[in-house]
Amino acid sequence: MTMELRRAAGSLLVVGLAGTELTGLERAWLKLVRPGGIILFQRNIADARQTRTLLTDATALGAESGFRCVDVEGGTVNRLRDALAALPSAQAVARAGTTSAHVVPPAHSQKARMNGAQKVSGLAQEHGELVARAVRAFGFNTTLAPVLDLGLPASAEVMGTRAAAETAAGVVAYARAFLVGLASQGVVGCGKHFPGLGGGMLDSHLETPEIQREGRELWYEDLAPYRELRDELPMVMVNHAAYPRTPGKGRPASVSRYWIENVLRKRIGYRGIVFSDDLEMGGILKFFSIEEAAVEAVRAGTDLLEICHNPELILRAFEALLAEGERSRAFREMLLKRAARMDRLRGMLFADGVATALPARQFEALRTRILRFGETVKSLEEMRQP
Repeated sequence: MTMELRRAAGSLLVVGLAGTELTGLERAWLKLVRPGGIILFQRNIADARQTRTLLTDATALGAESGFRCVDVEGGTVNRLRDALAALPSAQAVARAGTTSAHVVPPAHSQKARMNGAQKVSGLAQEHGELVARAVRAFGFNTTLAPVLDLGLPASAEVMGTRAAAETAAGVVAYARAFLVGLASQGVVGCGKHFPGLGGGMLDSHLETPEIQREGRELWYEDLAPYRELRDELPMVMVNHAAYPRTPGKGRPASVSRYWIENVLRKRIGYRGIVFSDDLEMGGILKFFSIEEAAVEAVRAGTDLLEICHNPELILRAFEALLAEGERSRAFREMLLKRAARMDRLRGMLFADGVATALPARQFEALRTRILRFGETVKSLEEMRQP
């Protein structure tokens, strides 16, 4: 087993931690694995200073210029809610933008329509900018947003307000502006959950959704945001749902060469980073062991494997990649090539290093701005009520 292979396997993992500071055991396995990134949750975040220290300590034991990931979409998914402030959901922002777009002169005026469109994108862009400023303040460089799923009736109970709109056009309008907001602050975004959970009625944290949508329906509706935003998405997260009425059959998309290589890479032409949803989820572990899931995801074309909590599963996945790399020359070459590419991309994406900490006064100003933005969105949403 070469050190080069060990380094390559570890650099394709993005891993979670247990608490608000590193334990001795975590330091030991982080030194062994040297992951390509860290993802934190509310259990890890007390305040900005503590979070920055934890991220610095953890990433120092991993690959150079590592991903510092957090889920901040707004609404129900905001790991910084308690430590900073609540942010409105994507759905609320999109609806508020639609409301503000309607408060313009008569629709026959071209100038009115253009002004309306600008108001829609303006709110979404500000949403992205505020999310980016928030995550930077805590030392992160990546947020796993925006959600590109369609807000269809089938998934309403599971998705809640995470989906911006029911139509692909509505999702694209919101997400494009949101991504501009993230990029303006140097934060990497991640479109999710490819190829689309809009038709899913089960939570993939617990079960494997079987989405009964035809390939043509998926291509023109669920996949439209990925096609439209292909060149604007730094990362795409692949979900654990199965699509039995497509050539992907009953295999979860996260380990499906059909979905990752054939559809995302070849048909859509996506050239960014492919990121797995959490491999600890029931949606994948009901099909495969963690060892099988890790190897199959890499074989299918995944660049980064996310394992969010259990160190035993992280180590088992790491060892499985090493074992398969030793057994198969083709797999070893795949690991080494993919790791080299990820090294280059991390260096490019995070060339400016970590944002400096905000002084207390600026931190409070950011909190105030977020709260005011939330009030604006809420008041515009209320205007939609009959």
